[in-house]
Amino acid sequence: MYLKNEMPAYRTPLDPRDARMLSAEGAADVMGMLAMRDHNEATPMHALPGLAAELGLGALHVKDEGQRLGLGSFKALGGAYALLRLVQDHAARQWGREVTVQDLMSPEIRSLAAGLTFACATDGNHGRSVAQGARLIGANAVVFVHAGVSDARVDAIARFGARIIRVAGNYDDSVAEAAHVAQRQGWTVLSDTSWPGYERIPALVMQGYTAIVQEALAQLDQPPSHVFLQAGVGGFAAAIAGHLAVILGDRRPHVTIVDPARAACLFQSARAGRVVKVAEGKATVMAMLECYEPSLVAFRVLERVADGFMTVDEADAVDAMRRLAQPVDGDPPLVCGESGGAGLAGLLVASGRAGLAPAIGLGPAARVLVINTEGATDPARYAQLVGRRPQDVLEGAA
Repeated sequence: MYLKNEMPAYRTPLDPRDARMLSAEGAADVMGMLAMRDHNEATPMHALPGLAAELGLGALHVKDEGQRLGLGSFKALGGAYALLRLVQDHAARQWGREVTVQDLMSPEIRSLAAGLTFACATDGNHGRSVAQGARLIGANAVVFVHAGVSDARVDAIARFGARIIRVAGNYDDSVAEAAHVAQRQGWTVLSDTSWPGYERIPALVMQGYTAIVQEALAQLDQPPSHVFLQAGVGGFAAAIAGHLAVILGDRRPHVTIVDPARAACLFQSARAGRVVKVAEGKATVMAMLECYEPSLVAFRVLERVADGFMTVDEADAVDAMRRLAQPVDGDPPLVCGESGGAGLAGLLVASGRAGLAPAIGLGPAARVLVINTEGATDPARYAQLVGRRPQDVLEGAA
């Protein structure tokens, strides 16, 4: 199912708050902060000429976030960046002077950070990023996880020293519980979704993701003509699409937002022309995208810069995982999680739908970019779905 963006705000300038957040200057701040972290090298960009030819495209590239900062997901960029910025701002207020990025590793900052506690809800990856950022600077992290988060993902968060609190229900329930408990305890909520009156911190999380665009444009010979971006609450998709629009202007690519059909909150919000909460149904295999209400900030960006919205089914996501793990001859094998390949799943569905591909410009002149947002964050589940262990796939690329 594909929905062309016909909202009144479409192709209008970004809200000034969002334009500042997604500006080149904001991205420069992100890159400066990124340079001080371990394993900070750019994630790889892979060309898939075999699959591009099969789909009738001029070029297809995958930006692979599967090893980002050693955490296995693009979210390593957002939560930790926002936490470090918040500690930096707190120190500046306490000391009445500017605090630089270089100051953040000082004993004085760590002593100050030890008195701060950051709380978040997560499907797995955002919590790992917040927990890693807290350990890096000496702060405390409390991570709320809902019933659908696997033990493997919980263990991956706990390894960074975060306190884990289990919550009955879904992701949205864990977001509400984290906000409630944090208010009672005097903790700082570090959410990757936003709601009325709570925008700055999720905007910082989104700003962290602009590093992906900065790297991608440096790795490609020319900007993409089309981008397919998977979405949960929409923060990642809005950051990528919004930053591309800000820095490329009229040369910006055609952007399609891809939702799981079982949790299509952005698709339905685009249809309604406003943020809507969709009903919870059967869980989606795309667990990291299983969200039922969009981020307010993200939707505000996407209603202006997204060209279309679509949904993909469960089998589409698994098919994308398998296509990357067992690629066309000449293409490298890649490991992606269920959610990580959803953007590619959207491209595969759009390319196979009669009339849709030419309508949105997919053809021999198209240069398509998709982003693998996560590796096999749950290796056992990956092996079950793909039929191969992640290490066996990667050994095939050696």
